[in-house]
Amino acid sequence: MTNVSTRHLGELAVSAQGLGCMGMSHAYGAADDEQSIATLHRALDLGVTLLDTSDYYGVGHNEKLIGRAIAGRRDEVVLATKFGFANRLGEPTRIRGDAAYVRQACEASLRRLGADHIDLYYQHRVDPQVPIEETVGAMAELVRAGKVRHLGLSEAGAQTIRRAHAVHPIAALQSEWSLWTRDLETEIAPVCRELGIGLVPFSPLGRGFLTGRYTSVEGLEETDMRRTQPRFADGNLERNLAIVAKLNELAEAKGVTAGQLALAWVQHQGDDVVPIPGTRRQRYLEENIAALDVELSAEDLAAIEAAAPSEQIAGTRYDATSLTFVNG
Repeated sequence: MTNVSTRHLGELAVSAQGLGCMGMSHAYGAADDEQSIATLHRALDLGVTLLDTSDYYGVGHNEKLIGRAIAGRRDEVVLATKFGFANRLGEPTRIRGDAAYVRQACEASLRRLGADHIDLYYQHRVDPQVPIEETVGAMAELVRAGKVRHLGLSEAGAQTIRRAHAVHPIAALQSEWSLWTRDLETEIAPVCRELGIGLVPFSPLGRGFLTGRYTSVEGLEETDMRRTQPRFADGNLERNLAIVAKLNELAEAKGVTAGQLALAWVQHQGDDVVPIPGTRRQRYLEENIAALDVELSAEDLAAIEAAAPSEQIAGTRYDATSLTFVNG
């Protein structure tokens, strides 16, 4: 198994690959706490330091789970969590970024995590009703109080990032980035690099689709969010499977899996890029970490991108309502 190297998000040192923990509590079916905790422990044993959660995942369940898993091992962890969704699961989306809510959310997260500080605190989505200066100003107060070490944004637009960074240094932007979601490359990633902000791609495997493990939604649990996502819908799914077939061919030629090839492509986008593939299973955790050993030449990268051109990806990454909350 590879020795996980270190990269930097702003001034924050983290493992070159993190672990997204959402699926352990939320979106992809029923939770299995013992299996998830075993996977979290295995991640730490393998040198993964960056654990990513949110107060929204499982309505606090995920933070409590992470708190249980890292008890006695807090000094091994770069603990990242997020705030911003003020609605319960199943309710209409409501984003809050007002100063009072920022303070309230942080205190609640610290209690659930059983921690005295959060290493990387993100605004999960930008509140269109509250100036980003107010939100980040309140987050900066948490830094001064010692409750938070570094600040981040998630799914924020380029101008919002500039305004936020002018209030307090932003260490990381967490946004979706993979072979089938590349919209941040045009404007957002260049702004982050200009300002020295690290990039944390979530869903770097296209919600598992780029691994080739899913050929229909029939095997997914009834509560799995992918059942309702446009790219998994009839018609779109079949077109997207043709892209995965091409990735499989390239992966076989290199002696790796399609998922490892897709993840290695993200990893090769720059030393400031720290993807956080999510899984609750040790087998897939180890497979993902092994992608760090996959070496890709310029010719390899070009071939991978040619196999998955953005214009051939069928369907949007979210439904129309959810898309209104990204890149704000």
